[in-house]
Amino acid sequence: MGRKGSMIEKEIESSYLKETMKLKLYQPESFSPLYKYNICIMQDGNDYYQMGRVATLSDKLHDSQEITNTVFVGIHYQDKYDRKKKYHPSGEQQDAYIKFLVNEVVPLLDDMLPTYHMGQSRALMGDSLAGTLALMTALKYPNTFGKVIMQSPYVDDTVLNAVENASSIHSIDLYHTIGTEETDVDTTDGKKVDFLNPNRKLKALLQEKGANYVYYELEDGEHTWKYWQKDMKRLLTTMFN
Repeated sequence: MGRKGSMIEKEIESSYLKETMKLKLYQPESFSPLYKYNICIMQDGNDYYQMGRVATLSDKLHDSQEITNTVFVGIHYQDKYDRKKKYHPSGEQQDAYIKFLVNEVVPLLDDMLPTYHMGQSRALMGDSLAGTLALMTALKYPNTFGKVIMQSPYVDDTVLNAVENASSIHSIDLYHTIGTEETDVDTTDGKKVDFLNPNRKLKALLQEKGANYVYYELEDGEHTWKYWQKDMKRLLTTMFN
């Protein structure tokens, strides 16, 4: 069965990243310039469309009115090394990538779409390092991005310190999951890393800071799309209801 909504591709010649970046926008079937829309920007965009089945879920959840008007925007990476450069807390392009999101992607979307032009109507979503990037960006620009969805984010001292020192965390709505089996995760540089316990530290810190925060541990969950996809409906209905 075909999709009901429309997939639109746009390109940005990024002055920050010095490359052409492609955006894939999925608009619901009922899309109209007469309505206002939330925006959900997904790093690892192709993965969210293919393995997360975001377009199919968008069709179903708009039909059932379980989510409010939302346009999904996917941005993908070139390869795993490019991904690490752009998304990792110490990646050499992370700062440039965040500026690309804030100063190039958001103005383009606000120009193209009938949006609310408010942080609370813009979400950043990502899995693993892409979830880390979502959090780090919103902590720096809480007035631009008022929602963060992070599935099994990578957490290190840089991330914890950023949360500890964040002044506007109360203006961000956060959704956070981690799998209980994520204690020995393979990473790009060939090392195995414990994701579970650093994520529990992040949870404790966010709760201590009084963040507007939803947290789930996925029972027997591993660091794979099998578990992230199963949580997509709850995630979307929680954050875009």
